[in-house]
Amino acid sequence: MMHTDTLLKAYRLMCTAKAMADTYEANRAICKYVHSTSRGHEAIQLAAAFQLLPCDYISPYYRDESILLGLGFSPYQLMLQLLAKRDDIFTGGREYYSHPNYRGADKPAIIHQSSATGMQAIPTTGVAQGIQYLEQINSDKLIKGPGGELPVVICSLGDASVTEGEVSEAFQFAILKKLPVIYLVQDNNWGISATSDEVRVMDAYDYAAGFPGLDRVRIDGSNFEESFDAMHRVVQYVRQHRTPYLVQAKVPLLGHHTSGVRREFYRTPDDLEKHAVNDPLPRLRLRLLQLGVDSQQLQSIEKEAWAAVNEQFQKAAEAPEPDPATVTDHVFVPTPVTREQGQRQPAGNEKIIMVDAALFAIREIMEDYPEAMLYGQDVGRRLGGVFREAATLAEKFSDTRVFNTAIQEAYIIGSTVGMSAVGVKPIVEVQFADYIYPGFNQLVTEISKSSYLTCGKFPVATVIRVPVGAYGGGGPYHSGSIETTLLSIKGIKVVYPSNAADMKGLMKAAFLDPNPVVMLEHKGLYWSKVPGTEDAKTIEPSRDYVLPLGKAALALKADDTHITNGESCCVITYGMGVYWARAAAKNFPGQVDVIDLRTLYPLDEALIFERVKKHGKCLVLTEEQQNNSFAEALAGRISYACFQWLDAPVTVMGALNVPAVPMNMQLEQAMLPNSEKVAATIKQLLRS
Repeated sequence: MMHTDTLLKAYRLMCTAKAMADTYEANRAICKYVHSTSRGHEAIQLAAAFQLLPCDYISPYYRDESILLGLGFSPYQLMLQLLAKRDDIFTGGREYYSHPNYRGADKPAIIHQSSATGMQAIPTTGVAQGIQYLEQINSDKLIKGPGGELPVVICSLGDASVTEGEVSEAFQFAILKKLPVIYLVQDNNWGISATSDEVRVMDAYDYAAGFPGLDRVRIDGSNFEESFDAMHRVVQYVRQHRTPYLVQAKVPLLGHHTSGVRREFYRTPDDLEKHAVNDPLPRLRLRLLQLGVDSQQLQSIEKEAWAAVNEQFQKAAEAPEPDPATVTDHVFVPTPVTREQGQRQPAGNEKIIMVDAALFAIREIMEDYPEAMLYGQDVGRRLGGVFREAATLAEKFSDTRVFNTAIQEAYIIGSTVGMSAVGVKPIVEVQFADYIYPGFNQLVTEISKSSYLTCGKFPVATVIRVPVGAYGGGGPYHSGSIETTLLSIKGIKVVYPSNAADMKGLMKAAFLDPNPVVMLEHKGLYWSKVPGTEDAKTIEPSRDYVLPLGKAALALKADDTHITNGESCCVITYGMGVYWARAAAKNFPGQVDVIDLRTLYPLDEALIFERVKKHGKCLVLTEEQQNNSFAEALAGRISYACFQWLDAPVTVMGALNVPAVPMNMQLEQAMLPNSEKVAATIKQLLRS
């Protein structure tokens, strides 16, 4: 039989949760930000929280305030987030209620929690993936419990979110790799205003039957003793056996969906009465009375909970607001690479092609950093990447560190959140830029916001490699350029090297950067097979060569005489554009600067503006379709910053505005810029 002290602890916290919910409802004018409460879910949430050790990880969802209470967070700490106050320990007033994150030696760790339902499944599974890897390499980064216990991971979900495809991706990977993760699914029969019968053909327990290797159990989540016993068994099983488990807990929903979507909008009195029958609080009270606990003791607990909540709410309401001056803090955390170091052209080294520069950089990274991993589609032992960009790495470093994934762009990208959180440094690859879009949900919702919304506690240190660009009939789904779409996402860095030396130096810097970096790698430059791209081959830089992000280069410099005489212009470009521009510039000896941006974010505005002011005329050149592109946005920024120095409007050239790169090579060439088209534009610009 369970010890009465545990039941009383749970009862005290259930009373606290109810008092909090009632207090928020009674003070709606003060509690103006949208929030949910855990009413009805308290039993399973507390039962789960009570099992965890500080070495563990848990990802609560937005209704999991009782989990947070059970972990030891105070109502005051939660209320500071509810009211978006300065001293909110989780996000400093930037996130909704019950959207925690936490690093500390006293409690389980919590990575950034978003509101997108089901999206936490992939990052949290990534935590388990990272833990498993640290176990495999016997890393000192693996944190164990006080008795040497191995960590477990809990991912909390509402049942409606299990229909998300990304949850399926997480299940698949967890089972395939036998990860120590528990999916705790709280089923209250509602997905906002839709009932389960309306929107899904099975519940989470039945759904899990379709995933062989995923152990499962269905419980009454409103019964604290049953929930505690089940969670204790499951957590101990996963702690020992290191395989995934799904727990489906049936619970009532007693409160509103959120403070903004209120229960009276869509629920009937009959439905509310049926749910109230299974309220965990009176059920636990009755059980305590049956066990001989004095009713006076229970009344004292109830009064103490109300008094404590009232006192802490008043204190939270009076707490200071955030300083508006801090609104831009923590978008990124500082990088250690701030200047170019090492030898770019060491004596005795041979020229290498770009694809080998990336390969050699990653090989050296993996030799120097045991926490480095590489995974993605077809990068493993048999093929080593469809462009041979990972060739030999699996043979050298084992299938544990370099391996294939399924066709799961969301998992490939989103898992890096969890991997990074435990100290693993993932390098991942999306096979073609055209196929990155299934991963955008994770890139936008989880990765880009993690540092900002955790006040720098959980930046995502990852390198995401993406082959891009058109050449030689690649067709509409293997030739895309995606930089404008990427650059619309705040909180990530975007790199675009145009030669082997830059590839190696930027790859090293990207790996060392504690923030998320997307490496755009032009397929047409990988081997310098495209006529005119021979200069993409360079001397291999030294092992310690790093090139800081955000530093552009002059790929071609105009003569000072032509600049002084007003007979010059600059071309601002990147990737394949560097070679189009340099070839075009041969028609205008000494008259053209070519600026290779190398990094699209952060952007070297200082060099751009300096050269534009010298010339008074500039062309922004891109391979992307021109309208509404990054290039046009940059042109507007140049016009604003350099207006009084301009002798002509800033010119932009990009690909034609069609939806895709056509397969036929004549049509492809008609769509894309080339050196002849660029030369014609430069000629016109110089005459203006």
